[in-house]
Amino acid sequence: MLMYPLLQHLSDGQQHVIHDLVDILADQYNLNEEERTRVLPSGNQKVISSRVGWAKTYLKKAGLIINPGRGIIQITDLGRKTLKLNLTDLSDEYLEQFEGFRAFKRSFHTSKSEHEDNPLLDLQDTRTPQEILNEGYQQLQSDLVSDLMQQILSCSPHFFETLVLDVLVSMGYGGSHTDAAQSVGRTGDGGIDGIIKEDKLGLDAIYLQAKRWKNPVGRPEIQSFAGALDGVRAKKGIFITTSGFTQDAMNYVKGIEKKIVLIDGRQLANLMMEYNVGVSSIATYTIKRVDMDYFEEE
Repeated sequence: MLMYPLLQHLSDGQQHVIHDLVDILADQYNLNEEERTRVLPSGNQKVISSRVGWAKTYLKKAGLIINPGRGIIQITDLGRKTLKLNLTDLSDEYLEQFEGFRAFKRSFHTSKSEHEDNPLLDLQDTRTPQEILNEGYQQLQSDLVSDLMQQILSCSPHFFETLVLDVLVSMGYGGSHTDAAQSVGRTGDGGIDGIIKEDKLGLDAIYLQAKRWKNPVGRPEIQSFAGALDGVRAKKGIFITTSGFTQDAMNYVKGIEKKIVLIDGRQLANLMMEYNVGVSSIATYTIKRVDMDYFEEE
């Protein structure tokens, strides 16, 4: 956490804009451009801003700083007394001596046994609660991708064709599911498994190739698919596989005039999650924060 450096920058007793302090602390720690602009997995906030924000929250809960206005923080007498102790750092354990901070921590847990089993409550963890939640969410997503891939590889070829159609139709392609389903496996063209409308009006057609493979798809298979598109004078295609693509195959696609989109197994699973195909929601969490505009008085 950045609690002690933040408190030091407030030692003059003046009111400071929290946004300015983010830049000051970034300079103090010699963060490069990538580190300054790195965002949380949610994409909603920069990591450095999140960490400074949580440092501010912890110090405020302990009574070491106050919020005299929107986006403004200022050190308190208690904060100045703390600085006079010449500590090298401020830890969660140190802040535990203040009742306000203890009450804040109790909002996360109610017993020591829960604390021992819950990494969210590790007092030595330098991550912010929001970062821990985000990382937990990413881990759950990664586990779900693995579970989906296992299910996809165990299903029949016919079910896999249906699954691919469900994803594409959910994304807005193919018009109705019935229209799309009539095209799959019925074209008879070598190297082409089906045709789907690019939009609901059918202004253009996209040709499909779907392979439920375990080994990576190489350039020969993609080149064959491109040749099949030539045979029907098509310029757009989607090649979907449950495995992956070799670098040679991906380089080949980049160098041809036709637009061929390659979707590997992990991308397919992510699309299934994004468009709710083969998955269902079990819980939804909404994280809220104080709306400072509401409390701003004339």
